[in-house]
Amino acid sequence: MHHMTLAEIARGLADKKFSSEELTKTLLARIAQLDPQLNSFISLTEELAMSQAKAADARRANGETGALLGAPIAHKDLFCTQGIRTSCGSKMLDNFKAPYDATVVAKLAAAGTVTLGKTNMDEFAMGSANESSHYGAVKNPWNLAHVPGGSSGGSAAAVAARLLPAATATDTGGSIRQPAAFTNLTGLKPTYGRVSRWGMIAYASSLDQGGPLARTAEDCAILLQGMAGFDPNDSTSIDEPVPDYSASLNDSLQGLRIGVPKEYFGAGLDPRIADLVQNSIKELEKLGAIIKQISLPNMQHAIPAYYVIAPAEASSNLSRFDGVRFGYRCENPQNLVDLYKRSRGEGFGAEVQRRIMVGTYALSAGYYDAYYLKAQKIRRLVKNDFMAAFNEVDIILGPTTPNPAWKLGAKNSDPIAEYLEDVYTITANLAGLPGLSMPAGFVDGLPVGVQLLAPYFQEGRLLNVAHQYQLNTDWHTRTPTGF
Repeated sequence: MHHMTLAEIARGLADKKFSSEELTKTLLARIAQLDPQLNSFISLTEELAMSQAKAADARRANGETGALLGAPIAHKDLFCTQGIRTSCGSKMLDNFKAPYDATVVAKLAAAGTVTLGKTNMDEFAMGSANESSHYGAVKNPWNLAHVPGGSSGGSAAAVAARLLPAATATDTGGSIRQPAAFTNLTGLKPTYGRVSRWGMIAYASSLDQGGPLARTAEDCAILLQGMAGFDPNDSTSIDEPVPDYSASLNDSLQGLRIGVPKEYFGAGLDPRIADLVQNSIKELEKLGAIIKQISLPNMQHAIPAYYVIAPAEASSNLSRFDGVRFGYRCENPQNLVDLYKRSRGEGFGAEVQRRIMVGTYALSAGYYDAYYLKAQKIRRLVKNDFMAAFNEVDIILGPTTPNPAWKLGAKNSDPIAEYLEDVYTITANLAGLPGLSMPAGFVDGLPVGVQLLAPYFQEGRLLNVAHQYQLNTDWHTRTPTGF
């Protein structure tokens, strides 16, 4: 059962081939057996999972149907879950049990999903390797000596290792798409505002977006259907009708205009990945797509702009963690200043502290105009580039990452080298566009992803292209040895 996709599970449950309770027991046993070598979970919720599975079986027995009814998933550990630890991968929130469910958690629970646990992540979603977690690094199931990508590396590793069929994740600068590429999964970052951020602990509020991680585009469509929608509790949520994402999966790609930016193929891209991207382009051409070279001239400025804007927002968002109201508090503080200093110094890890300091500096008097304001102007130029490109093409295609997954610890002494791995993904967050990564081959036995970008609210188009590609290739069906 652990090799079944979400779509196959839905059909199996509908045909009464097995129950949600049987499936849940199987997957919980598999997690207990295999996760110690991956470290993909922070918390397991066995009692909740079994009660939800029994409830889902009862709902089906009463005639209820639904693709997610009885489907086992896990949540990245920054989605608040009532009465369950929500740590954000940080010592700061190690003892925090959320008093409410995030909107995404509540919507998926209402749809009948079964929550197996909370997955490991880079601390406060800051990282590209899942090595900054207070609970230790997550290992890539394709090679345990390599990173799974971050910050949603726990969700990615768990799905890739067939511990469960799908999981929620979040993407601030590529944290769904990059782990998807590194672990041979399909990962979708929706349009900003498409999925509610209420109850999702913030890193950078204007960039963060929740989305699905699964093995296929079809599964991502199913999970996104349960996650998307307007939420009055979230002021950044957009009141836009949610289409049936599964309905357009089989649309023809005949005449689809695909733009390939020339800037994607410069120095820094592994030539073997470039070859795999070209192979993907040829596959899509066979399906009727039309390829056109385009330009995104301001892409070169995206990384410096992102690493001003995101830390600036983080310094503001994380100011609430001060040792006073909730979360970690230092022992025996001498006074209020000592309480703040030591609680934050002891509660936050090195990468989080680094980004808070960068962000605070960028927002400080005398530097705001020079750094933050200029970065926001570049952000607008990046968005304008995309708007101009989408006047000529329907989607944009390129590599998800410049390199395959690196070895654990390889970039720890050089944060900039790790930041540069986000070069192809962060532009979608700066512009608020939807983006998807899909499996496209292997380099040295490690998975490689191809990224698709589309205009606002065109997630269905991305899923359609990825699904048609997956009907004609088998990269997404490969399983890591030992899992």
